[in-house]
Amino acid sequence: MSDIDPITLSVLAGRMEQIADEMDATLFRAAFNPIIAEAHDASHGLYHADSGDTLVQGKSGLPIFVGVMSFAVKAVIEKAAKDGDLEDGDIYIFNDAHIGGTHLSDMRLVRPYYRDGKLFCYLASVGHWHDVGGAVPGNYNPAATDVFQEAFNLPPVKLARAGKLNQDIIDILMRNTRLPQSAMGDLNGQLGALDLGVKRMDELLDEYGSDTITAALEALGHRAEALMRSELSDLPDGRWEAEDYLDNDGISDDPLKIKIALEIKADTMRLDFTGSAPQCAGPVNIALPTTVATAYVAVKHIFPALPANAGVMRPIEVIVPKGSLLAAKFPAPTGGYTETILRMIDVVFSAFSQAAPERVVAHAYGTINALSIAGKRKTGQPWVMFSFYGGGHGGSIETDGLNHGNAPISTATIPPMEILEAAYPVMFRTWALRPDSAGAGAHRGGVGAIYEIEVLEENGAEAFLFGERGRFAPKGIAGGGDAALNQFQYEQDDGWHSPPLASKMRGIKLKAGQAVRLETPGGGGYGKASERSPAAIARDVARGLVSQTAADALYGPDWRESSS
Repeated sequence: MSDIDPITLSVLAGRMEQIADEMDATLFRAAFNPIIAEAHDASHGLYHADSGDTLVQGKSGLPIFVGVMSFAVKAVIEKAAKDGDLEDGDIYIFNDAHIGGTHLSDMRLVRPYYRDGKLFCYLASVGHWHDVGGAVPGNYNPAATDVFQEAFNLPPVKLARAGKLNQDIIDILMRNTRLPQSAMGDLNGQLGALDLGVKRMDELLDEYGSDTITAALEALGHRAEALMRSELSDLPDGRWEAEDYLDNDGISDDPLKIKIALEIKADTMRLDFTGSAPQCAGPVNIALPTTVATAYVAVKHIFPALPANAGVMRPIEVIVPKGSLLAAKFPAPTGGYTETILRMIDVVFSAFSQAAPERVVAHAYGTINALSIAGKRKTGQPWVMFSFYGGGHGGSIETDGLNHGNAPISTATIPPMEILEAAYPVMFRTWALRPDSAGAGAHRGGVGAIYEIEVLEENGAEAFLFGERGRFAPKGIAGGGDAALNQFQYEQDDGWHSPPLASKMRGIKLKAGQAVRLETPGGGGYGKASERSPAAIARDVARGLVSQTAADALYGPDWRESSS
């Protein structure tokens, strides 16, 4: 294979990334459900024809999908090899989380791309569908004890053969959702994104030829590996440990440990999760593909300049103990995977902060607070409002944390209040920043948010919450303080109530005029609170982010005189 000059390589890297970006944009514009259309909970990429390794991913999709989609493509490669019937125009579809990672809401489409009659690579699309059956509308069932209680479970099957769609598969999918119109719109959006990917790949290979593109893809992987090794070589050798906890698994009220030992030696790194809690009954388990992908996301946060391809992970060993909740076996429930991977990222940051604190941020708020509110309209038509909610990000060596951001597992956005109110019979009584929710520090964490959502539909509704950080606060690093805990309440005839398990509950009956209330955590602080400037404290108080009482308690009363 011929060498490729740096300028051409840079141009081709941009062109291929643009293909994935265009596929993302195509789905975002076409999708029916706000979780994809507004929140951008989806991703697209190009994957190696033989190994399934990530070659290119767009900038707009969720980072967690980079790694898990590699496992999804590998599953299709194995399926095609077993069946022996792969051909141009085939499209596979599935949502099995134990094979492809994440959870059953994420529907994966994988399409082989052929050039001159030969398999060149795979194109893949994944998007979070609004509802795929199961016991709980929106599929975040905090009481699930197996995948069958979470959603319809589809193994890899052919949605299309040689370009012809299999209507039987579509009929099965549409029969297993409460919102078939939304699901059909999302499916068509993903199919359109794959069609666009094929068109753009044809144009690229027409211009440069398959040999040049193959050489570029190989070179990009090698360069990503070399850059990762260079970064690791600049760090001190050593071994550092950290641990944190999930509130519970939604079934029993026992904390679940997530533990890591991070070791750097020369130009390699090992992430060893031995000591983490065993597989549990409830849906905070994650499958091995998700764990490996999460390790990748954490590494990308620490080394943000590295390219998004599989070469980054070649110098990194990820050890996941068998039988743990980080390597759960089918049919263990995995619906709340988001909460567990956020805690994984937290412990990676905590461990890495002992080696190079300047490279990491304090813990973010640590939960997506997956909240579903569902019911039936007067016409009998079902409605499901599923969304996730924001909180504060951790402080860093350079600045305070972001106020009211989205979880660090994604580039998604929080669906706007106006979109949710327009689509569903609800009203937001409150959508505001939460004072005194951030961890103190030389650079404080960002503050969380307060959401209060009232049901307007006269038939009432049911609410379902799957959250975390109700008992274990987001931590500061480098001497920074912890943030506030997550708080959830729901309104009943006799007043406000809190869930017995703090952050998880299903089947909350709400009448018209009643509401639920989320107060999300802020981010942890960075550096000692004693090192924060009085002017910065005074500014926080003036802006209402920190009360005077809290400022006195966290920073001491001297800030008032020093800032005047």
